[in-house]
Amino acid sequence: MLRAAGLRLLAVIPIVLGVTMICFVLMFVAPGDPIQTLLPDNASPEVIALLRHHYGLDRPLPVQYLVWLGHLLQGDLGTSIGTGRPVAGELGAAIGNTAIIAIGAAIIGFSIGIGCGLLAGVHRGGWIDRIASAFALCGLSVPQYWLGIVLVILFSVTLNWLPAMGMGPRGLSWHWQELRNLVMPIATLSLIPAGIVTRITRDRVAELLRQDFVRTLRAQGLAGHAILRHVLKNAAPPILAVMGLQLGYLFGGSILVETVFNWPGVGFLMSNAILRRDQPMLQGTILVLALGFVFLNLLVDLLQSGIDPRMRRG
Repeated sequence: MLRAAGLRLLAVIPIVLGVTMICFVLMFVAPGDPIQTLLPDNASPEVIALLRHHYGLDRPLPVQYLVWLGHLLQGDLGTSIGTGRPVAGELGAAIGNTAIIAIGAAIIGFSIGIGCGLLAGVHRGGWIDRIASAFALCGLSVPQYWLGIVLVILFSVTLNWLPAMGMGPRGLSWHWQELRNLVMPIATLSLIPAGIVTRITRDRVAELLRQDFVRTLRAQGLAGHAILRHVLKNAAPPILAVMGLQLGYLFGGSILVETVFNWPGVGFLMSNAILRRDQPMLQGTILVLALGFVFLNLLVDLLQSGIDPRMRRG
């Protein structure tokens, strides 16, 4: 097991290096010049050249990449062109805010998805299955930003039950006045993972319940809950894989939801960086999200190997 884990960690190294290259190149493929956003339209060529030299943008691209990579290895993500503050500091606070709603949405979405999928798989073809399948289809079809806007109109504008946006003046605490700010962002983000996990759990459980080993367990007189425990153990690897992917999407794909609710997380930070053409901020944000996605998948891979030894390689 340890040898397999070590091989997987070694395999991640070229992936991480490729991610850094892609993040760096993307900034130069995108249209626009970040320096132009800092200067007035009538700025002289000398001033533009001086500022480009200050940020190192006048060097050849391979040199810029190596310099940037060297700073990354030291934990330096650069300085934001838009705010003049270190990217790592701003990104650290934003990741913490995103983690609050992403983990909350994951807990709620995965719990609902596994519960609904299990019920639907056990009662395959019945009314419970039809309701759960309709819920899963709704979760896969409804755009998150649209749902967020609908929730704001209903619970903030019409009923005045929940705040429309932001974290509140004092930030987050365990008081209901501050926790109310979490309700709509978490509810909006949890719909898609709940729908996807419901569908994969339902399909996997329904398939396993038709397998020969389940008939053997029933013939041996095992209780229903004991059979379900065996079924869930066999269904766990693909469900874990989907949950790992969805957790990565919750961190990286929350840009529209955070914009709707004005939530100061990574998505909101990225949207502002795009508007300002803040190259260091965009590079740092995309890199951290991509690396988080890579290591989440590595963790899920190791968990799958721990649950099912047949999946171990090497």
